[in-house]
Amino acid sequence: MKIRHVTQGVFTPVEDIMTATTPPAEGFYWIDAGVDDLEVLQPLFSLHDLAVEDCLSEEEQRPKIEIHEGHYFLVINSIRFDDEEIFLRALNIFLGRHYIITVTKQKINELRTLKPILLEEQVSRPDYFLYHLVDIVVDNYFLVGDRIEVRIESLEEDILMHTKKSHLNEIIGLRSEILWLKKVLGPQKELIATLNKKDLKLIDDQLQKYFSDIYENAVKIAETFETYRDLMGNLREAYQSSLANRANEIMRVFTALTTIFMPLTFLTGIYGMNFDYIPLLHLHGGSYVLLTFMLLLGFGMFFIFRKKEWL
Repeated sequence: MKIRHVTQGVFTPVEDIMTATTPPAEGFYWIDAGVDDLEVLQPLFSLHDLAVEDCLSEEEQRPKIEIHEGHYFLVINSIRFDDEEIFLRALNIFLGRHYIITVTKQKINELRTLKPILLEEQVSRPDYFLYHLVDIVVDNYFLVGDRIEVRIESLEEDILMHTKKSHLNEIIGLRSEILWLKKVLGPQKELIATLNKKDLKLIDDQLQKYFSDIYENAVKIAETFETYRDLMGNLREAYQSSLANRANEIMRVFTALTTIFMPLTFLTGIYGMNFDYIPLLHLHGGSYVLLTFMLLLGFGMFFIFRKKEWL
């Protein structure tokens, strides 16, 4: 657990947790904690039992905001895209009048990238801290969306050039992750809409207007992932069409080869019969004449098929 006193965006470490229980003369306290630290933090800041229970739960929490006496509890999902797989990590936030507590089970990159922004904006209020944090979290969805779009384009190119069975597994896996992520975006969009429209005493009225910009971004993200879902459907159709075309191409080649060998088989069948008189049977060099004719016939049919683009 790390405790920092934030004034004008400047961070000052605080050693004693009891110091953070009293409002400072200027600025606010940011407590970056893990779930194990809630045992200490709950009685000191009167954190609601249900909110603490949500933080400790192993089940996935939907994005939401709960209004309790003296503080708000928010859950927002941070997103990552590593090794072609989407990860969502819950960011639990307790917002009070003179403090903000962030509780995470894993490291959240947005908390590290937030510091220079707070310094640049000279933030001295916990609600402004919340605004910039939510803004960064939402902006990261655009970055992940761009990487997913690149992955879709690359997959589409691979399918058109060299269709493989493994492509179907990639399509199904990526589509299921996009659908799963799309379900999360709905509640997260509602959370940001609440921060934008609802009368919240712990958030400055002027600041609420800025949440409308974040809400617009959240709507764009939801629409973008809806488009990705449609693209994955088109990609699956392209995969099936490519397989069908490939099968037709193979069948066309086999059919052409079979057609070429049919007259050759007919000739070898005739000269394999046990008759005393067959043309060229007793002719000196007759076998060479027959083989030459068969080669000319086979290559002649091959070039005719190539000219008609059947091969």
